[in-house]
Amino acid sequence: MSLQKQVMEAMKKAMKEKDANALEALRSVKSAILMAQTESGAKQELTEAEEVKLLQKQVKQRKDSAAIYKEQGREDLAAPELKQAAIIEGFLPEQMSNEEVAQVVDAIIAETGASSMKDMGKVMGMANKKIAGQADGKTISGIVKEKLSQ
Repeated sequence: MSLQKQVMEAMKKAMKEKDANALEALRSVKSAILMAQTESGAKQELTEAEEVKLLQKQVKQRKDSAAIYKEQGREDLAAPELKQAAIIEGFLPEQMSNEEVAQVVDAIIAETGASSMKDMGKVMGMANKKIAGQADGKTISGIVKEKLSQ
């Protein structure tokens, strides 16, 4: 089932349950999907990689907003953002643990012979391709920096 159909089913369920928070999150995902489809010009289905990237962006936006609200002492605004992020994360593939990401990064470093921070771009490019959708870029970047600075 495509992401768009999954979102529509979840929206119907949220409407029946009168879950305004879930409904808002799902509507924004649906909107983002429609925007992405019309952006490319053709009204085709998005690829799975594009869908994952779109969902990750939606989650990141909500988590960033929640962090800003918390900094300003607005827990009342941060809580709904985090709930929406959790709802959207339910559509993402299972995320890798930091240890699993570190193993993949170690393999890439061994494969490329990277030895310093100069090689970070090369390692990050390969890591992003291998781990796409299974870990966020911030986590991957942090682990690559840690490994290359040793």
